[in-house]
Amino acid sequence: MRLLSLATALYIGRFLKICARIPGKEVKTLAPFLVMLREGIEAALIVGIIASYLRQTGRSAWMPFVWIGIFLAIAASFFIGAVLQLASAEFPQKAQELFEGLVGFLAVGVLVSMVFWMRKAARSMKSELQHAIDDAFQPGAAGGWALVGMVFFAVMREGLESVFFLLAIFQQSPTPLAPLGALAGLLCAVAVGYLVYIGGVRINMRRFFTWTGVFILIVAAGILSSALRNLHEAGLWNLLQARAYDLSDILPVSSVSGTVLSGLFSYQEAPAVGEVFVYIVFLAVSLFLFLRDSRAPAPSPLARPAEDPRP
Repeated sequence: MRLLSLATALYIGRFLKICARIPGKEVKTLAPFLVMLREGIEAALIVGIIASYLRQTGRSAWMPFVWIGIFLAIAASFFIGAVLQLASAEFPQKAQELFEGLVGFLAVGVLVSMVFWMRKAARSMKSELQHAIDDAFQPGAAGGWALVGMVFFAVMREGLESVFFLLAIFQQSPTPLAPLGALAGLLCAVAVGYLVYIGGVRINMRRFFTWTGVFILIVAAGILSSALRNLHEAGLWNLLQARAYDLSDILPVSSVSGTVLSGLFSYQEAPAVGEVFVYIVFLAVSLFLFLRDSRAPAPSPLARPAEDPRP
């Protein structure tokens, strides 16, 4: 187990080093990688908790229902993402800018709501999932189909978050290697989830979701700023369009450092005043609210006896 954990860590580290050495826009694979790593680990942790509890309580025979929920959620997420991507390709230029701006705003809304929800849910997620499983197998409950619904909505929630996030990133950084970065992050997340399931890795979920939440909020601020620029290019926003600063001689987007910052945080070398204002205000308010209660004590859930039914 330790060797598998070490191999996963080395793979992640090697991928990050490779991304850092790739010149040009290809380095923007790093943002999709980190996004899918974070979102995939969220989903994998939830599924891992459910699978581990089923195994511990002698309910392993119900695992096929877990897989049904996973595959249905993945299929639904891919379908929604494909429909949105294909629909955007049919729009004329200004309508496409408007669509990209709306996707950016929607992505920010979904991300912020999920980050704040996960910060609270991580405090008692394990116990609440275990109680929900016990309730699903109470006499007269739906049993396996309740388990399918539980897994479906848990994975689907992360899937939709990933869809809007990746759509916004792909629209800003249309490099062909970006999907490969997302796939690599997802594979790493699956490996981490499996290690959690077999007991080879223990993760402080509250700390994990706090620090990754900070990263997501920083990226979301960049997406929001880019969405405002899309609205301007669509002809719907013309306020505060004076240039705030010009760093093209110091840190151009075409440089490796500029490309990394652009791919991760939507860095622009010469942004408008409105874009900078929105970025700073959103980031300051969201980080303040997010970190304000991050050290609140976790609620103590009531203990329940586990049932041991068989399908």
